Amino acid sequence: MEKIFDEWPEKYDQWFRTPIGRLVKEYEKRLILEMAQPGRGEMILDAGCGTGVFTRYLLITGARVVGLDVSLPMLRRAKEMLPPYTFRSIKGDMGHLPFPDNRFDKFISITAIEFLEDARGAVLEAFRVTKPGGSILVATLNSISPWASRRMEAAKKGHSLFRQAVFRSPAEIRALAEVEGSVKTAIHFGKDEDPLKARTIEESGRLAGLMTGAFLAVKWVKPV
Repeated sequence: MEKIFDEWPEKYDQWFRTPIGRLVKEYEKRLILEMAQPGRGEMILDAGCGTGVFTRYLLITGARVVGLDVSLPMLRRAKEMLPPYTFRSIKGDMGHLPFPDNRFDKFISITAIEFLEDARGAVLEAFRVTKPGGSILVATLNSISPWASRRMEAAKKGHSLFRQAVFRSPAEIRALAEVEGSVKTAIHFGKDEDPLKARTIEESGRLAGLMTGAFLAVKWVKPV
């Protein structure tokens, strides 16, 4: 699996530099920070950190971040992108985290769990390494979003990433843990939407609390 991601650092970053990609990053970042509430001095594990696109915003808050990814090229790009900050990177598998129990104040994983064979096992690992009272935030691709249909079509045509992905609904992602989780979504506009109109659509979807956004996030709190 890591060989697939090894080919994507530049493509991944290029997508977020397109007009619609920049808008997607803005709203995904907003939801991540709203739900994760990273704080100064907190130790956070960013599992599946990729090129550090969202890691940067955790570091800006003053949090201490360990970035884990299965792909060395992705981690190298992250180190290049995050020079002003203290960032420790580790090559590793989300399903078998190389950390002791109760190590982190918070666990965050953005669009990585859909590429794991054992997603439930990965969530158990996330709970294991998070301190009691700490939060676990997992974001993934929403199966009931219009974006999912396009991505599934791309998978059928051989898209190297999407053909490996498992798309989950809000109920399915929440069910990966035994404790109750809160779920929110973002990216309610289409990929081909005019960026100006997209902002209006996004705000309407957010205010309505729609569960059909392409970016699906669930937050659990580890019992004390």
